[in-house]
Amino acid sequence: MRPWQGRGVNRGPARRRRGRWLAGVAVAAVPLALAACSSSAPATATHSVPSTESPQTTMPAAGAVPRPEHVVVVVLENHAYQQVIGNSDAPFLNGIARRGALFTRSYAITHPSEPNYLALFSGSTHGVQSDACPVTFTSPNLASGLLAAGDTFVGYAEGLPGTGSKVCADGDYARKHVPWADFTNVPASLSRPFTRFPTDFASLPTVSFVIPNLCNDMHDCSVATGDSWLRTHLAGYASWAMSHDSLLIVTFDEDDGSQANLIATIFAGQQVRPGRYPERITHYSVLATIEAAYGLARVGSAASAAPISDIWQS
Repeated sequence: MRPWQGRGVNRGPARRRRGRWLAGVAVAAVPLALAACSSSAPATATHSVPSTESPQTTMPAAGAVPRPEHVVVVVLENHAYQQVIGNSDAPFLNGIARRGALFTRSYAITHPSEPNYLALFSGSTHGVQSDACPVTFTSPNLASGLLAAGDTFVGYAEGLPGTGSKVCADGDYARKHVPWADFTNVPASLSRPFTRFPTDFASLPTVSFVIPNLCNDMHDCSVATGDSWLRTHLAGYASWAMSHDSLLIVTFDEDDGSQANLIATIFAGQQVRPGRYPERITHYSVLATIEAAYGLARVGSAASAAPISDIWQS
């Protein structure tokens, strides 16, 4: 049996919850910062950084984005599009790309890592230009929006030493890649080790983030290592999502340090129409799409990014 051919079950009423929400179509160019890529170790001093981007929120308007039962967002590290797509060392990722929507012009926001995670999670880099840790924010974000709407969120990080831990580093765990830990309006109980990722996928929260450790996210180890980790730990969910109205998003924080910052981003799930899509998207576009799917107010720069609306099954 192929990984994508997992058996499904009828989820009954849960399947009937599927709906469509209206999403915004206003398009705005998002500038790419040309800062040099850094690999600095986490800082020890606590500081809060004022955001240089608009804190505005807006409700979705036009353009259809479906509401999946679950979304799982996986973020990998420091590889350009061409280092992954077509690479024989990444058979699992390329298999997902063939069965899902592959964006050929997906761009990170800046360098180094941490501000990209913040952008994907909260619509702003909050002025962060390094991998400093700890940093603390109080602004709206994806998790706080979901909770306010009565939905659920959990962040799963490999190597996190304990639920709610605020440690900056522990072995191959790095908080700089775990943005929800930086926000006071996200309960600490929602930051969990990846060992608590459900084996019963029907019990997943509405939206979850999965952050592999510094080896398995391809930061310190090879593409083959990261691809193997994904196959081992997420092939089951990827297959299940194809028949259970759920969505897997795989993206990278940034490329290998170039000014182009072109990365691989893949959406795969039951409602996704497979193909290669050439429109320009960024982390803000991905955030705007998730917010539109669940009828959330769009935060920061996601408010002016167009949700992705052309990849869905009619």
